[in-house]
Amino acid sequence: MAVYSMTGYASASAGVTSAHLSGVQTEGAAPRPQGSVQPNVSIELRSVNGRFLDLGFRLPDELRSLEPGLRELLTTAFRRGKIELRLNTRSDADTAWPQPQPDQLNRLSRLEGTVQSWLPKAAGLSVHEVLVWCKGSAPAEKLDEAALDAARRCITGLKEARAREGDRLVGVLMERVQRLRELSDQAEPLVPTVVKRQQQRFLERWQEALESTGAAQTIPREALQERALNEAAAYAIRIDVAEELARVRAHLDEITRLLKAGGEVGKRLDFLIQELLREANTLGSKAASLELTNVAVEMKVAVEQMREQVQNIE
Repeated sequence: MAVYSMTGYASASAGVTSAHLSGVQTEGAAPRPQGSVQPNVSIELRSVNGRFLDLGFRLPDELRSLEPGLRELLTTAFRRGKIELRLNTRSDADTAWPQPQPDQLNRLSRLEGTVQSWLPKAAGLSVHEVLVWCKGSAPAEKLDEAALDAARRCITGLKEARAREGDRLVGVLMERVQRLRELSDQAEPLVPTVVKRQQQRFLERWQEALESTGAAQTIPREALQERALNEAAAYAIRIDVAEELARVRAHLDEITRLLKAGGEVGKRLDFLIQELLREANTLGSKAASLELTNVAVEMKVAVEQMREQVQNIE
């Protein structure tokens, strides 16, 4: 299963042709000539990252009734992301005019007659006004069908775009996972040496403190030695980062598994990234040598880079 990004763009358009309109003409009217200009519908989908699915619609007033159907299509196809849908209508050719049909002219003539019977001084319609009226009289139900058809194809295009971006994100994340494994392997052999060195340094300072205060002469040697060893052991446990490195590897294994499995893994990846960052911070705070400190800093840089990318995954 693919890993999907929440970032993407797609567009699609659909036209209302004379063939589509043949089934909705007024009974007894002459068929529309082929090639007559009818309104077209164009749809754009823009998607960015978001914690939940946040839908926004920009629709013309004549197609506002389509919002519930469009919302259902989007909620079926996507789970997360801020998605904006823009729908526009236009003509096949901005400078072309339709061929007026007899049913249109008959209806317009009756309307004009009714108006002039009540308002004798009303001016008659001009040719331009008649053409404008004919140009905007496409059946609304057929325009709805064209809009939904364009929306379905646009959603398919957006899913493909998000899948391509998801593949790229997987590649970036796998590179960072490999980098963190290398840093973990680099730190592991340093841990015993660092612990032993710091433990020996602790014992030397302990002895210096006893001699400077004169406690070594008043307290039995066996008691001092036992206390020193206990304190050194406790100190060694505090600076030992072997458990942190083990948890880092476990988190990296789980991230790798999720990326290979695919699907809706964004939230789980985000949680694992937070855990990785916590382990890297702990490693840095417990580091007792410059080498381990440098490893911790490099780890935090790599984890932050992963966090930025994971926020875009669905």
